[in-house]
Amino acid sequence: MNKSRPILWLLIIAAVASAGYYGWQKFGTSEAGKTQTAQKGPARPSAVPVSVAPVQKTDFPVYLTGLGTVQGFNTVQVRSRVDGQIDKLEFREGQIVKQGDLLVSIDPRPYQATLDQAKAKKAQDEASLANANLELQRATKLGEFATAQRVDTQRSTVAQLTAQIAADDAAISNAQTQLDYTQIKAPITGVAGLRQVDIGNIVNASSQTAIVTISQVEPIAVIFTAPEDQLPYISEGQKAGALKVIAFTTDGKRTLAEGKLAVINNQVDATSGTIRLKAVFDNKERTLWPGQSVSTRLLVRTLKDATVVPDDAVQRSTNGLYAYTVNQDNKAELHKIKVSYGIDGHSVIEEGLSPGQQVIVGGQFKVQPGSLVSTAVASSDPTQNKVRQQ
Repeated sequence: MNKSRPILWLLIIAAVASAGYYGWQKFGTSEAGKTQTAQKGPARPSAVPVSVAPVQKTDFPVYLTGLGTVQGFNTVQVRSRVDGQIDKLEFREGQIVKQGDLLVSIDPRPYQATLDQAKAKKAQDEASLANANLELQRATKLGEFATAQRVDTQRSTVAQLTAQIAADDAAISNAQTQLDYTQIKAPITGVAGLRQVDIGNIVNASSQTAIVTISQVEPIAVIFTAPEDQLPYISEGQKAGALKVIAFTTDGKRTLAEGKLAVINNQVDATSGTIRLKAVFDNKERTLWPGQSVSTRLLVRTLKDATVVPDDAVQRSTNGLYAYTVNQDNKAELHKIKVSYGIDGHSVIEEGLSPGQQVIVGGQFKVQPGSLVSTAVASSDPTQNKVRQQ
């Protein structure tokens, strides 16, 4: 009994020491941490990473965009002007033919016979005229021994035969023309399309089916439309010279050709509120082809010293358009803006921003007014871009 008491006391002392150490670890360390936190102060908010670009002041060409259709500058449906059988086809489909090139040969024999007959008739009438002239000369030499009636009759005969020879000349000319029509030649320089007839077919002058269609592609035309409210700007621009037109692929990614506005249609389409326009392109590279659909841009005017920003800077909300700028304290500021034009990744700002400011073009979804930001400069070259009216 006496021996167990020291052991009991040792156990009690060990338990009290353990409890004291645990309490010191839990409460002493916590208080020390609080003291250190109080000394450091509240945690600073982290900066939002964003991309910025400068608001620039530059001349900005304004283009009207639209859709157009390419058509041959001249298009001819080649038909026969005489009846007959096709003997030869002198062209290939898709061939570039020149004006005056032989395309089709039609059996010429009936028309050659008609020509020969007209020439023979003229020779006959010329012989009769020669004889009539001799008879007139004889009657005139007889003087008073020839009656006046005989002389007058002979003069009438000479006049009739002279007129008959003139008619023969006309008949020969007509027969020669009909014979020439058996050789069908290209009326213009252009591209021959798919032929509609083959060798051995009979063609008629009254037929509505063309033998082949030829389209002139150098130069070539594009027909497109513009809103009627832009007509005053187009007309005003034309006074200074032909307006530039650029043709793109329908997706707008590739430039096909540059040309000039040639014609403004003489009336506005009241149903659509648009005006038809015609542009002409040299098309030396033949990047445009009849029937092709293209996207067009018509230069209307150039804005002088316009305020320009990348499109990514323009944000939209229920209250309208706005953009964020970064001030000298690297904090974001919200500006309500008004945009007048925009295309190819850039917009023209009418109100809300000034040249020299830095606008946020990336990372806006994390930005609030007054947010601390860290910036990286985004590349921007608005002078290489064109605009359209919004």
